[in-house]
Amino acid sequence: MLSPKSFLYEVRGGVAWITLNRPERLNALTFEVYRELTDAFAALQDETEVRAVVITGAGRAFCSGGDVRDIIADLQSLDIQGQLEFTRLTCELIRRMRQLRKPVIASLNGAAAGAGAVIALACDLRIAAEEARIAFLFVRVGLSGADMGAAFLLPRYVGLAKATELLCTGDFINAREAERIGLYNRVVAAAELEAETRALAERLARGPSFALGMTKEMLNREMHVDLDTALEWEAQAQSVCMQHPDFREAHEAFNEKREPIFKGVTSDE
Repeated sequence: MLSPKSFLYEVRGGVAWITLNRPERLNALTFEVYRELTDAFAALQDETEVRAVVITGAGRAFCSGGDVRDIIADLQSLDIQGQLEFTRLTCELIRRMRQLRKPVIASLNGAAAGAGAVIALACDLRIAAEEARIAFLFVRVGLSGADMGAAFLLPRYVGLAKATELLCTGDFINAREAERIGLYNRVVAAAELEAETRALAERLARGPSFALGMTKEMLNREMHVDLDTALEWEAQAQSVCMQHPDFREAHEAFNEKREPIFKGVTSDE
């Protein structure tokens, strides 16, 4: 069981709940939070009782990005090598989130800005409260809008034109606009957010973890290849899934008119 110090962590019903817990600072990120989140997402691959992950925030914000007092001021005192080590750390968090062969849901209870917006972007699905605005603020503080993979991921959700606008202006958009352009999967009333998130996360946790992990891997890998390569990779991936016990279980459950009970194995046996 993970035991981080800089955020809350619990496992319920096969779902790991990560709660950023600095509500007085709008869950702004510190060096410690970055490191512990990165380590957590690496370790979650081997947490066999965890089959889906939710990340959310305490209080009225999801995450306001890097803490101006605890990170930004310190960064200005570093040389370029020290700054590069930090930016690579932030990118490693995104890499670990994308490499995790388990579905990750952002439950956006409030505003997501800067690095907080990219953490939401790196999740596989985003459910948001109606108050959950989002902005990629980097250019507004003199930094590139291309940070932590934003310029790679965002165009794939919203298209190049809209991604360019969001990354070059740093403007907030509201939750309904984010849903309209495909950035949010679902927007609900704040009072319904936890229940909606829990229902989806537990549904995924009951699902065929091996197949879900393969699906996520293929989505990542096929961003870089032509159609013929993608088709061959998918043929191979599907044949591997056909060898997994979950494929037989789904067929037997269908014939027996019952819900399938999947094993939850997330790596090759």
